[in-house]
Amino acid sequence: MSKLPRDPFHRTDRKAGRKGRADADISAGKDEIVHGVVPPREVLLCFIADHPEQASKREISKAFGLKGDARVELKDLLRDLESEGLLQKSRKSLIRPGALPPVTVLDITTRDKDGELIGRPAEWSEENGVAPAVLIRQSSTNRGDRAKVPTAGLGDRIVAKIFPSKDRSGPAYTARVIKIIDKNRNASLGVFRPMPGGAGRLIPIDRRGEEMAIDPDFTGDAKNGDLVSVEVTRGGRYGLARAKVLNVIGSVDSEKAISMIAIHDHGIPYIFPQPVMDAAAAAEPAPMKNREDWRHVPLVTIDPADAKDHDDAVYAEPDPSPDNPGGVIVTVAIADVSWYIRPGSPLDREALKRGNSVYFPDRVVPMLPERISNDLCSLREGEDRPAMAVRMVFSKEGRKASHTFHRVMMKSAAKLSYNQAQAAIDGNPDDKTGPLLEPILKPLWAAYAIMKAGRDRRQPLELDMPERKILLKPDGTVDRVFVPERLDAHKLIEEMMIQANVCAAETLEKKRQPLIYRVHDAPSLAKQETLREFLATLGISMAKGGQVRSNSFNGILAKAEGTPHQTMVNEMVLRSQSQAVYSPENIGHFGLNLMKYAHFTSPIRRYADLIVHRALVGSLGLGEGGITPDEESALDDIAAEISTFERRAMAAERDTVNRLVAHHLAGRIGESFQGRVSGVTKAGLFVALPEYGADGFVPVSTLGMDYFIYDEAHQALTGERTGLGYRLGDSVEVKLAEALPLAGALRFEMLSEGRKMPPAMRSFHKTARRGGPKRPGTRPPRGRR
Repeated sequence: MSKLPRDPFHRTDRKAGRKGRADADISAGKDEIVHGVVPPREVLLCFIADHPEQASKREISKAFGLKGDARVELKDLLRDLESEGLLQKSRKSLIRPGALPPVTVLDITTRDKDGELIGRPAEWSEENGVAPAVLIRQSSTNRGDRAKVPTAGLGDRIVAKIFPSKDRSGPAYTARVIKIIDKNRNASLGVFRPMPGGAGRLIPIDRRGEEMAIDPDFTGDAKNGDLVSVEVTRGGRYGLARAKVLNVIGSVDSEKAISMIAIHDHGIPYIFPQPVMDAAAAAEPAPMKNREDWRHVPLVTIDPADAKDHDDAVYAEPDPSPDNPGGVIVTVAIADVSWYIRPGSPLDREALKRGNSVYFPDRVVPMLPERISNDLCSLREGEDRPAMAVRMVFSKEGRKASHTFHRVMMKSAAKLSYNQAQAAIDGNPDDKTGPLLEPILKPLWAAYAIMKAGRDRRQPLELDMPERKILLKPDGTVDRVFVPERLDAHKLIEEMMIQANVCAAETLEKKRQPLIYRVHDAPSLAKQETLREFLATLGISMAKGGQVRSNSFNGILAKAEGTPHQTMVNEMVLRSQSQAVYSPENIGHFGLNLMKYAHFTSPIRRYADLIVHRALVGSLGLGEGGITPDEESALDDIAAEISTFERRAMAAERDTVNRLVAHHLAGRIGESFQGRVSGVTKAGLFVALPEYGADGFVPVSTLGMDYFIYDEAHQALTGERTGLGYRLGDSVEVKLAEALPLAGALRFEMLSEGRKMPPAMRSFHKTARRGGPKRPGTRPPRGRR
């Protein structure tokens, strides 16, 4: 549920406020900013961010009334901003590159001339140009009862609060250290290979890594093929760098080596410290004290067939109230994790350190020990379990009339899989679902039909992006990649969880209780402009202005449905969206089109949900385990940290899938595959293989004897001489030229001939560049750009 909506009016007000501040900056500085004079860089950057449609040099000059020497000065300033990574070119315009999030994971890589630490974002897309430098400001601030942040050093990976720098002569950002998540990032990961004389070599797992030599005294217990972490002991001025083995992780050919690479590479904690395990072992079942007895309510869990923990259960019934004819009551019960995980305890500190569970094809790195997640908090069939429950009343039109929260003791009536529940509704019940069909399953589906009417009226963003799953063999290698069928059972549980999350946010806001929201901002003006230009090439219009709503995008998706461009348009709309994050400040959820939204339904695997549970317990007076004042004062930092750890988990999961597929295809070099162009850059084409869920790269230099021009608006590479090219979404045939399993990289050669580009595109290319080199894939000399 990461791509979903919020209150458009709040968005409009906030945008208007930002624009107002920009205007105020200009007007307030009239003593310094004169019409016809180049504005200060802060005002210029603000103008470009808020007016992407006016971000060419010509339009900027017109907006500020610049002529003659002032235009030359503007050109020099823009060039400086571009070299600092604060701007990048997009066709004839300038845009702000992917700005750093308010909280970012940084690798501290060097020191400046004054000895200050300099970091760069750990995750950075090469499409955004050079990663910006960040000046690290050390902090000794205590936040409540949380530990003092230790002093960061060279080589550390940190979570940091990001601030735009006011110093024009230094880095673009400054940062305050929130947490050090990995000391000494100078340690590298690779595969050990023995050499004559007892020495060894480190073969890097990263495609940008370097091979290193390991002296005989520093090989430790490493054997051939072991995955090891090493520390660089000496730079390789005239040869290979020298390294020392720090830790032997295990054989690279072992069943779980692929996920272990990602775990170590991204610094994900995966071993529970002994005090945490001791605390989990000492935990006892929750008592009935201060709980309502709901063990008679036939709540059922509906999960994937292979699920090991069950943190949500549902039940629905007709509303007997004569004031709500045709209405329903929907009950959602969630495992009461807050009873077991108390603020400041060893279990709590470790859960915050992880932020969320991480899911790989071959393993799960859980947020909580199994004694908690798979036993005491798992809503097992036929066993008493503590829960936080919400009863929601809906009218027959799907409008929520009321809701109430309860701290209960429940007993799951049945554990069902999605396929099992769906089969029963479709007329194929088994021995277990047969007796449940009339009293439990049919009322659930009837309630979902009513809730769906409300969802359809709300019109959340409806992207069609099927999620692929990898099925592994017993030896840990890939068996097959498939797209699971999207059932009504999935949608039923999803909608009931969304509504429970809404209720949590509404209740806490009404109680004026600080909480962590799940927020999703509307697309930036710059991203809207990029999407608008792309859609125009397909003959699809998109209204201008900052008041875009989720149903605006649904209209675009509807126009593309059933056309050859359907997948391509879905991908471009997805790319235009902001990333959902956690925040104590509510801006709503754009994708879900909801004004108030907080994660409440998965406290076993997400720390944000645990915070919301504690807030509910405390604000509603439901007993022990409520939120503390220290926690409330630290919500800004907690939200920032768990947002960062969520991105870390996503990157690790993605890297693992790429490596698994590369391993799977490594023995098929030279074979041809049917694919689809999934990305277009100046350097070449990314081609997706739908059958395997993998992407590979086709370098532009291998496309043919022509000069290929990158057209961002059309998402295309077009040969200048032939007019033939490739565009996002094109079906192509490629040959696998190289597979690097440890790096998760595939390189293809294009077998399909490019298609003739539309005349409008070819005419653009003719005027975009004249002359230049005739070698394929090369850039024109600087004087001809």
